[in-house]
Amino acid sequence: MVESRSQPRAIPVGRATRAARLGGASLSIASNMALGGARELIQGRRPELRGLMLTPGNIGRLTAELARMRGAAMKVGQLVSMDAGDVLPPELAQIMARLRADADFMPPKQLRDVLDAQWGKNWIKRFKKFDVRPVAAASIGQVHRAITHDGRELAIKVQYPGVKESIDSDVSNVGALVKVSGIVPSGLDIAPLLEVAKRQLHEEADYAREASELQRFGAWLEGDARFAVPGLMEEFSGPRVLAMDFLRGKDIDVLENAPQEERDRVTHELFELTLRELFELGHMQSDPNFANYRYDAENQRLLLLDFGAARAVDPATAEGYRAMLRALMAEDRLAMDEAALVLGVYAPGTAEVHREAILNLIVRGKSGIGPDGVFDFGAGALRRELTEAGMKLAEDQAFLHVPPVETLYVQRKLAGMFLLASKLRARVNLESLFNRWL
Repeated sequence: MVESRSQPRAIPVGRATRAARLGGASLSIASNMALGGARELIQGRRPELRGLMLTPGNIGRLTAELARMRGAAMKVGQLVSMDAGDVLPPELAQIMARLRADADFMPPKQLRDVLDAQWGKNWIKRFKKFDVRPVAAASIGQVHRAITHDGRELAIKVQYPGVKESIDSDVSNVGALVKVSGIVPSGLDIAPLLEVAKRQLHEEADYAREASELQRFGAWLEGDARFAVPGLMEEFSGPRVLAMDFLRGKDIDVLENAPQEERDRVTHELFELTLRELFELGHMQSDPNFANYRYDAENQRLLLLDFGAARAVDPATAEGYRAMLRALMAEDRLAMDEAALVLGVYAPGTAEVHREAILNLIVRGKSGIGPDGVFDFGAGALRRELTEAGMKLAEDQAFLHVPPVETLYVQRKLAGMFLLASKLRARVNLESLFNRWL
């Protein structure tokens, strides 16, 4: 569990102001890298760009600035921290994990100005109680608890001012910093990834769109006691404010210390829901951020809280994944290769050695399924092996490839489920789940 360091700070508004703040952080990091490089040379060692960038001081400086800026800048940092969690040294992973835990929040005056613009003056009289201090603060907005005069308890998500207008510039600026840092291979064109990030963030900043997704998933899961989706309160909702039922639960991290049976059950339910989204509903909540899930231990149910990243799944992509699963379970490498091409995991002209390396990774992952069909996510050796093999492939300059957007969305969700299952050290019968959808 990462200790919260959130504090009230006015969010920088305006593209020029935000670019200047990020530029200041970049200059500070560049100076630290230069000094570090000089020390390496003096000591007779050749400086390595990635090592100079990924120091506790640099990561801490960047994390603090992204947490203060919020918006797209922080969101990109969250994605990096999730995807690099098994690659960064433990102390750096802990620092970056703050971006997944929380952000600084708006001071009362800035909050009041935002809500005055959305609800008009004297909006406070419409509530029996409104907690000014947020119960959660994230990249796009912060959440407040309120009670209406008829006793309905609400979670009200308020969008930070200026974040929607600064999405494109924020993503471009952070992308430039990530590129220069050496975190990604120098020959990899990250422009498609940045465009995906911009598209997703524009969707997440559209609260009217999220309200529709909230109602869509609420209808789909109604009557399923394993899950709860908050109901929408349209009276207080709009383009920049989203009001919904306040569901009581704890961070899903609390399950780390739960009995094995409970961890297994909850993780099984999450995988089942993910596969149902992909193969049955044709609609997926594609952001696997752990903060989007909470656990109601009293009622033994999962609370699903954020649908800003929910989207339709391209039918061809879903069928590509079905074909891949079918081929994997049959250990048919030729069919796996065909499915990988359909999904765009690699291109038709990709060298045989790289195609084989990717197929080997997939097959090695499947080997974690035991004779009883159960995959033990608590067995860290296989996870580390797969991570190291994946990083080695990613660093191979001869193989630089970005899959199609639709595949990236699904892959991100599946990877997030894998990370959460590993965190909970769960044992899940993946074979039975896969067979259900084949």
